[in-house]
Amino acid sequence: MDHIVTVQDAVTAFADFMEPTAAELAAIDAEMPVIRAEMELLDAQIVVIDRAPTELDERRIRRARRRVLTAHRDYVNGLPTQKGGAA
Repeated sequence: MDHIVTVQDAVTAFADFMEPTAAELAAIDAEMPVIRAEMELLDAQIVVIDRAPTELDERRIRRARRRVLTAHRDYVNGLPTQKGGAA
């Protein structure tokens, strides 16, 4: 009979020293504007899942899509994304 404990030991054996490196944290930080923009778009889409979107909902979704595209463009080009701005 095989014990699951041996599998658990193999999975967690390296957990103590597998922290993200400074380079990995910097990469996450650089991608954060894209992540935030995608979360905003997802929030706007979730609001209208169970109902017909109003004109205001459609504007919010379009604005969120534009922010995602802008954030992706800036990330790919290596430019800092603008913070804040008019809604």
